[in-house]
Amino acid sequence: MTQKYAYYPGCSLHSTGSEYDVSFRAVCDKLGLEIQEIEGWICCGTTPAHCTSKLLSLALPYKSLCLAAKMGLDQVVAPCASCFSRLKAATYEATEHPEIESQLSDILEMPLPKSVKVVHPLEIFSSGIDVTSAVTRELGELKVVCYYGCLLTRPPKVMQFDDCEYPMSMDNLLRSLGIATLDWSYKTDCCGGSLSLTETDVVIKLTHEILEEAKAVGANAVAVACPLCHANLDTRQAEIEQKYGTHYGLPIFYFTQLMGLAFGVPPDKLGLHKHFVSADELLPGICKG
Repeated sequence: MTQKYAYYPGCSLHSTGSEYDVSFRAVCDKLGLEIQEIEGWICCGTTPAHCTSKLLSLALPYKSLCLAAKMGLDQVVAPCASCFSRLKAATYEATEHPEIESQLSDILEMPLPKSVKVVHPLEIFSSGIDVTSAVTRELGELKVVCYYGCLLTRPPKVMQFDDCEYPMSMDNLLRSLGIATLDWSYKTDCCGGSLSLTETDVVIKLTHEILEEAKAVGANAVAVACPLCHANLDTRQAEIEQKYGTHYGLPIFYFTQLMGLAFGVPPDKLGLHKHFVSADELLPGICKG
């Protein structure tokens, strides 16, 4: 029986992180997973909403969860780390605090769905699905560090996803596809996130430290699961190299892009051309072939 999920792309996957969207869709297609985009979904509120109003920050994600329930689907997959965080926080708060559930129900003018579960693609791909059978391409030249960022696993009581300090789901998934991943100490350090525009110096410093550690352990690529992490590590890399007088040349991949490459999906169907740091030299037979 085909597994079916309500798909919440969020604003980033429909814009700056569109390569995450197309690669996720391609991977699901290869694995026979059915995803149906939530009809009429709205922004989850991300950082600004919960800085403005707690109820607003919970009502925005719950509106989309209610729409998913109307579609008859009880599992919502949210690839973006920020969206995943806000949707999980909303369900947690409503479950733990009946008064909040009642207020949200009044705001949305409908009862909140009780059975809808928010999941991340890493959970889906690690839940017993035979991903190895879809592998058609060896990627032995890759030495990847998996960068989870600060949102996927924190706070642990809310996210209930992997180990909050040293997660391994992305590592184990990529290793099962024949992609070497390296141990390192910056898996969940913050890159600065949305401070990229308001506190650029802070983001450059934090991102520099992440790239330095990745290079120090011998990585030639970084795998991420967050559009903001990807933007900071990819688009800021040349600027960081110039400021610190160094060179990294580290392509930043969404983990779904690496899965797609292993599954034989053409690079142009995975959005690799959108990246600032090219993977052409790292994977010449694939990206240039």
